[in-house]
Amino acid sequence: MDLLVQLSPIILMFVIFYFLLIRPQQKKQKKVREMQSDLKKGDKIVTIGGLHGTVHAVNEGNIVLTVEDGTKLTYDRSAVREVVNQD
Repeated sequence: MDLLVQLSPIILMFVIFYFLLIRPQQKKQKKVREMQSDLKKGDKIVTIGGLHGTVHAVNEGNIVLTVEDGTKLTYDRSAVREVVNQD
């Protein structure tokens, strides 16, 4: 019984950590993975480096972006931070 009383603050801290830090981060990562897997041609996106472009082609692990001057750039899907405007 004494062991349980001594460990209860540690267990309580872990539970609080889980609900305040770990679980929200997992939800955010899941949402980002879903967004990256749902990319399609014509989506306007922003990469993690701040590059704005339009998705020209999508394959297994890469996307081809077209930027304003018509240049085509190849990026990993994981480099996409957000979809700005889906057409």
